[in-house]
Parts: sequence; C-alpha cells; structure tokens
Amino acid sequence: MRLAVSTLGMPGEGLDRAIEIATGHGCQGLELRLHPDTGVHAGLGPGERASVRERVEAAGLEISALAGYVGICEPGPDEPVIEALLADLRLAADLGAPGVRVFPRGDDPAVGARRLKAVAGPAGDLGRRVLVETHDSMATGAAVAGLLAAADCPGATGALWDLLHPWRNGEPPARSLAELAPYLSYVQIKDAVSARDTTPVPLWTGSVPLDEAGALLREAGFDGWVSLEWERTWYPQVAPVEEILPGAAEWVRRFAS
Repeated sequence: MRLAVSTLGMPGEGLDRAIEIATGHGCQGLELRLHPDTGVHAGLGPGERASVRERVEAAGLEISALAGYVGICEPGPDEPVIEALLADLRLAADLGAPGVRVFPRGDDPAVGARRLKAVAGPAGDLGRRVLVETHDSMATGAAVAGLLAAADCPGATGALWDLLHPWRNGEPPARSLAELAPYLSYVQIKDAVSARDTTPVPLWTGSVPLDEAGALLREAGFDGWVSLEWERTWYPQVAPVEEILPGAAEWVRRFAS
C-alpha cells in the first residue's frame, strides 16, 4: 500500500502548501480535489496543467487520483455527464493521475453503466480509469459492484472503497471487500464518531472498523493507493490534517501487505 492525502482536508491552502504537508508526513501521493477553490479543475489551461504536474513531481510525489464530482448515475440527459467526465479524464492524463473519482448520485445502475460504457474507449486511449466511490445512493460495496458489473468495462473502471460509507449503511467490511474485490483500485480511510454522527475524528478514536478493514486488505494482498480523506472542508472545526496524518501513516505501516 502507498499513502496519499486528499486536499479535501486542506481548505484554503494552495497546491504548494498541500505538497509541503504531504511530503512532510511521509506520503507518496497527493489526491487532488477538483474544485475552483483548490486551483485544480478541468478549466485549467495547458500551461497551468503543466505547472501542477511539474510541482508535484519535483517534490517526489505522485498524483494518486483526481477527486471529481461527476454523478455517474445522476438523473437527466447523458451528454452533460459524459462531457464533464471526459474533461476530467483529459485533465487526469495531463497531470499524470491514474484515475478520476466519481459519485453515483443516482440509484439506477443502468444509467451509470451506459455512461461508463460511453467513456470507456476514450478512457482507455488516455490510459485512465473511472473510480466509482462507495457513496450516497450506492454507498455499499454490493451496489458499486453491481454497477461496475453492468458496465463491464474492466480496463477503464474501478471501485473506490471509502471505508466509512458501506459500514455506516450496515455492510460489514468483509462483505464490502468480497463484493469489491474484482474491481478494487483505491481505498480512502477515515474515522468518525459513529454511523450516525460522521464528524471526523483521529484514526482509532471513533467507530469505523479500521483494523478489521486493514486486516482484510492485507490478507487480500491489496497494494494500491490508500488515501486519508480528512473532511475538514465540510467540518472546519476539526483539527488540521497535519495532526491526523501520523495515524494514517501508522495504519498503512500496520496493514501493508
């Protein structure tokens, strides 16, 4: 496993500060949230894209993923969703990121499968993958696995297992991993007060079954990216991400296969 940290945990900080935090706490990767507030988004021009990539690589880091906000199952016409996702995939190619995170944002897997099929060819040509997160309307591993099975685009898609959401929706880690195993490409770790109170807390001080999930991943031989998603953007009262990263680094050391 390799450790990354998401810029979601660094509201108000620019890319250079994010790089400094990541390198200063033993990360090998940086997960970039796509949003105008972060300075990284599909509207960047060629020079700006080159600058982002050069600054990250000069620090000895990799961009582990782009955290996009496309809703792959979102109700409505396909074209705007496909266009937005293709724009994010082209950005990923320019920045050297292996994949783009998407949310379900809808509960019809046929809709999402159709759109994933539509971008599979261009994604393959770019050498990038669409990473569907266990989130919102498809929070469980079973739901995301069903969507990816329907799409049947293994070279262009993958699953992102956010450890919080399947568990808080009643799916134990063993079931989540069993469902996601054929597709698992990326893991986000975090801890929270409880299944009902998702306020972030330092790892091992909340209720998320981190040790159980880690042991399962180790046994499965998972060797991909593990990203700390510290949601300080949504919970500004919590501690800075710098105080949480040592716990994430310890989790990776403990469970690396």
